[in-house]
Amino acid sequence: MSTESLSPCFIGLMSGTSLDGVDGVLARFPAAPDAAALQVLAHASRPMPPALRSELLALNSRRGDDELHRAALAGNALSQEYAQVVQQLLADSGMAARAIAAIGAHGQTVRHQPGLHDGVGYTVQLLNPALLAERTGITVVADLRSRDVAAGGQGAPLVPAFHQQVFAPQGQDVGLVLNIGGIANVSVLPPPGSAAPVTGWDCGPGNALLDAWCQRHTGQPYDADGAWAATGQVLAPLLAQLLREPFLQQPPPKSTGRDLFHWAWLVQQLDGFSAAAPVDVQATLTAFTAQACADSLRPFAQQACTLLVCGGGALNAALMAQLQQRLPQLEVVATGSRGLPPLQVEAAAFAWLARQCLLGRAGNLPAVTGAAGPRVLGAIYAA
Repeated sequence: MSTESLSPCFIGLMSGTSLDGVDGVLARFPAAPDAAALQVLAHASRPMPPALRSELLALNSRRGDDELHRAALAGNALSQEYAQVVQQLLADSGMAARAIAAIGAHGQTVRHQPGLHDGVGYTVQLLNPALLAERTGITVVADLRSRDVAAGGQGAPLVPAFHQQVFAPQGQDVGLVLNIGGIANVSVLPPPGSAAPVTGWDCGPGNALLDAWCQRHTGQPYDADGAWAATGQVLAPLLAQLLREPFLQQPPPKSTGRDLFHWAWLVQQLDGFSAAAPVDVQATLTAFTAQACADSLRPFAQQACTLLVCGGGALNAALMAQLQQRLPQLEVVATGSRGLPPLQVEAAAFAWLARQCLLGRAGNLPAVTGAAGPRVLGAIYAA
C-alpha cells in the first residue's frame, strides 16, 4: 500500500506491564517513511478497572482454573476499555472514525516465553481485536509480537525502531533512550552515517516491583514522585542480592516481564529480610531499578551526552535523581524535552507499528530482537 492511498492518522493503544491503565494517542504521520515529524493530535488514558487488573495479574501468575475461558473474557473486557479510549481520542480531536487508517493495539501480556520449551516459545497478549474493530469501526492491527518470535526473536522490545525515527541523534553522539514502564528497556541509537545498527534490550524491572510493594503497604497504586522511597534507607545487602539475578548478566538480545519479575520472585528475594521496614524495601527497590538501568547504559555513557527517559518512571523524581547520580556523564531528561511526553511514547510506537504493517514494512529490528530477519508485524482486522 502506498502512502498516497493511506490516511496519515493512526491510533496507538498500550496497556503495559504496570497494569495501571490504558494509554492512547492519535497521531498524524508525515508522508515520507521518516516519522520524525509525527504530530500527536490527542492523548487519552483510562485507569484499569480494579477487577480486570486483578484478573490479568491472576492469569499472569497462573492462579485459578479454567484459564482459557477467563482469558477470553478478560480479552473482551480489555477490548471494551480500549474502545472507550478510542472514543475519547476521537472526541478530543474532533475526528471521525473513517479518518483513521488503523489502530495499533498492543493487548495485555500475560505470558512471555520466547525461545523456551520447544525451541520456538510464544508470547501472549490478551485482546479481542475483532471486537475492538466492531466497537470502533476502525481497522485494528494487533498481535504485533508473535511473528518476531516465530522468526527466532524475542518479540521485544519493539520500540527501538520507533525511537530511531523520533529521537535519532543529530550530531556525532550516540542516542540513548530508556523506557521505564513495568519493565525497563533501553535503545542505543547510532549517530548519522554510522554503520552500527540500532540495538536495544530489556534491562530489568521498571515500576512493576515498586508498584506492587507500594500497593501492598500503603494502599496506593504507585509511589507518587518516589516520595515514599525517598524517606527510606537503601538496604545494601538486599540490593546486592537483587542485583545477582542472572537475567541482569545475560547478554542481549533479551526480554523479560512478569514471568520473571513478579510478586513471588520478590517474596523469595526478601527471605532473610523480614525485619526490614517496608519503606526501606521501597527505597531499595527504587535503587535496584536505577542500578539495573544504569549498568546497561554505562558502556555507552562516554559516547553520548543525553539520556532520554520515557514511561511512567520518567515521572518518578526519586528514580530520575538516582539515574542522574549513577550516570553523571549524561544529562538525564524526560522525552518531553524532545517534543513527545513520556506517557505518549509507547502508545505512539504502536501507532507507528500499525502504519508499518499496513505499508508492508518491517516493524522489528533483528539486531534488537535476534530474529532471523526483518518482518512485517501484526495481524489485520479490517473495519
